Parts: sequence; structure tokens; C-alpha cells
Amino acid sequence: EQVNLALEARELIKISILQNCEENRYELADALTQATKAELVRVLGKTLVLYRKSINKSQIVFPKSK
Repeated sequence: EQVNLALEARELIKISILQNCEENRYELADALTQATKAELVRVLGKTLVLYRKSINKSQIVFPKSK
């Protein structure tokens, strides 16, 4: 629930995985994206970057593709 609240407030979040976590970081990322309906932007070491457009107030604007 905390991840959902953070995504709604900020749209783009970083999640740090603890060093002692034994789960595969890609499996963890997959589980989080499915549970939150977010997109995985990137896995950098033990950090996951997730994005989900806010329902109430979209802050991030992507450039239109040509």
C-alpha cells in the first residue's frame, strides 16, 4: 500500500532493496509492477525505479514522438 501511495503522489519512485534480501531483484520487480500496475523503468544494482501515471494529478509530461 505504501508503494501505491508513493506512486500516486510522485509517479516516479526509487525502491532500494536491502542488502540481506535473498530474493532475485528481477522477480521482486516483476511482483511489484504486477501488484501496483506500474511500469519498471530500470533496475540499477539493488535499486528499482517504477513509474505509474497519477490518476489525480499527472506531473510528468513526456515529449511527443516525431
